[in-house]
Amino acid sequence: MRFSNKEIKDLAIAGLLISLAFAVLLSGGITSLLSFNVNFLFIFVIAFFTAGIGFLLHELMHKYVAQKYGLHAEFRAFYFMLLLAIFFSLFGFIVAAPGAVFISGLVTRERNGKVSLAGPLTNIVLAILFLIPLIFISNGILKSLFDFGLTINALLAAFNMIPFMPFDGSKIIAWNKTVYWITAVIAVGLFVAG
Repeated sequence: MRFSNKEIKDLAIAGLLISLAFAVLLSGGITSLLSFNVNFLFIFVIAFFTAGIGFLLHELMHKYVAQKYGLHAEFRAFYFMLLLAIFFSLFGFIVAAPGAVFISGLVTRERNGKVSLAGPLTNIVLAILFLIPLIFISNGILKSLFDFGLTINALLAAFNMIPFMPFDGSKIIAWNKTVYWITAVIAVGLFVAG
């Protein structure tokens, strides 16, 4: 894959800020943040390895598939939305729209649908990978990590399957309704399981 310097910077900052937003949310919001302690750092590490990595791989798969079709694809962070995600996480919920991969070239409906599908599918695969160890682990730090990984990646997949612009789901449903519904049901099912 080819990356510009701005894209690398945007991916790094967006990955860190979305991890911070989820860490604040998972640690209990503003009250936990004000009593900054080692627990918060631990939760940030968990958020990075679940939400941050999930977000980064989601965007990178959009880019990878687009470039496989010979399209120009570049990620841009939405800095205002990242700050909004951190702000809302202080109050116990999150709105995550950290950025998007913009594509150009010969973009057909099918190509656009497949490029869009790559992101949620990545989160579904990650959610399943986090789910499998939960069958064997009943408590402890690893259970927390796998629980967060399952829930956050299933949420990222389900959220992105919303069938309205600018979400991935709108482009997937325009290309193939069957693929859309199968993917959406799996994503929501994994979120409910989480």
